[in-house]
Amino acid sequence: MGLLDALIGNVLGSALGGGNQRQDPLGSILGGLAGGNQAQSENLLLQLALSLLQQNGGLEGVLGKLRQGGLGQQADSWVSTGQNMNISADQLQQIFGPSTMRDLASQLGMPQEQAGSTMAQVLPELINHLTPQGQVPANGDEEIAEGLSMLANSELLRRV
Repeated sequence: MGLLDALIGNVLGSALGGGNQRQDPLGSILGGLAGGNQAQSENLLLQLALSLLQQNGGLEGVLGKLRQGGLGQQADSWVSTGQNMNISADQLQQIFGPSTMRDLASQLGMPQEQAGSTMAQVLPELINHLTPQGQVPANGDEEIAEGLSMLANSELLRRV
């Protein structure tokens, strides 16, 4: 479960901590999801973020959408080895559309603005983690599928 542990530890750890002003809101969101079970909340959030990538053409597809939507600097910062630039919930909605954000909110069981803000914190860290050498790897889409599979399997094991 190395990839799953790395995804949870690095992606959500970065979004939650590191002296980031955003850590309190995201921490309280995770605490409120899935009846307060943080592990389930983290899995759900990562599943939704990975699904968002997969459903929008993988890493290249999402990065392309961000660039076409005028957010090329942000997208490039997430891939590069430097500091990640922020993105807002409104910017995510412009890129992915209101129906996608409504679906995310429904799956997370929270208002659309809160779901957008949450994803705006997680998505840059996820893309950053999936591009460790400052470029999109050739097997990036396979890593997304593998991460989704591992998260789904770990959820099934928890239920048994």
